[in-house]
Amino acid sequence: MTVQSRQTKVLVALLVSIITGALVLNALGYNPPSAGAFCLSRYYRLAPVEKAVICEAAQYRGRWRRVEIFCSQTGRDGLARQTYGGQEQPVTDVRAGGTDSSSGVGGGENADCHFVIHNGRSGQDGGIEATEYWKKQWSVNRQSDEGVQPALGDALTVFICLVTDGKIDRPTDFQVKRAEALVEELCGRFNIWPESVHYPDTWR
Repeated sequence: MTVQSRQTKVLVALLVSIITGALVLNALGYNPPSAGAFCLSRYYRLAPVEKAVICEAAQYRGRWRRVEIFCSQTGRDGLARQTYGGQEQPVTDVRAGGTDSSSGVGGGENADCHFVIHNGRSGQDGGIEATEYWKKQWSVNRQSDEGVQPALGDALTVFICLVTDGKIDRPTDFQVKRAEALVEELCGRFNIWPESVHYPDTWR
């Protein structure tokens, strides 16, 4: 009789635990608890990298031979900036509705890169935005951070700008993951060798 009483109590306690757990999970719904610095569920909500790479202009293997990633600071206005000749200039100053950006700096005609990867201030953290240069498959006329000055080198280089906040000149975890995924997609699509991908000094 005592054994049966114990078993009944255990079963009732187990049943109550299951029901309570189910109610808690149901209450959370699509709002999971905060996951700290890197949240996998938030990462997977970002638009696929392939979506940012596809454009209306014709693409073909061999069009691009290098990839260069550089960091650029954001100003108070949220625009990505970098220094040229001692003067600070916006990297993008025309808003054109990017792939992932919620408030984003647009990929405009005056952008000096092919892709902008946001840090949460200029747009959704990890959001990839293709600029007009990429959408039209144009070369970017800018001084390479790796010192590649010849026109041919720049003409075949995909430039990716990582927006940083200025205080910590380092990309976020989302930016790193997304940049790596973007580079992998570009290398596979255009047959770019890994040795031809150049990262900033503050990458890690």
